[in-house]
Amino acid sequence: MNAKDLELKISGLEKAIKEHDDASVTFQNDLKSTQKQLDDYNKPELTPLMMDNIHDAVEKAIEGYDFSNTDNYEVEFGMEYDGKVHLESIDLQCAYELTENLVDKVCSLFKEAECPTEEEE
Repeated sequence: MNAKDLELKISGLEKAIKEHDDASVTFQNDLKSTQKQLDDYNKPELTPLMMDNIHDAVEKAIEGYDFSNTDNYEVEFGMEYDGKVHLESIDLQCAYELTENLVDKVCSLFKEAECPTEEEE
């Protein structure tokens, strides 16, 4: 093989690699799309109206929570060198109340389905 043949072979190999890279990207995109379809396969479908209702229910639950109740928080203060007091940290202690409020509002949008027992199956 001479130099021209080697350059032509290198050019061909680079072209083949580029074509396979393009195909690989396409296959990866198809793989991601198919994985998402599999993840979504057993999910119940919701209409846009139902999604709006869920959004409204969550919004109302959060609006109904008393964020101003200082008993819901654990705070830690600190003091700077010049005598100024500052808030070091604040933690929400009653997150379960917010969670219950959210769950109640969202669950009120649905009726509970009856699950078949082992005898029925």
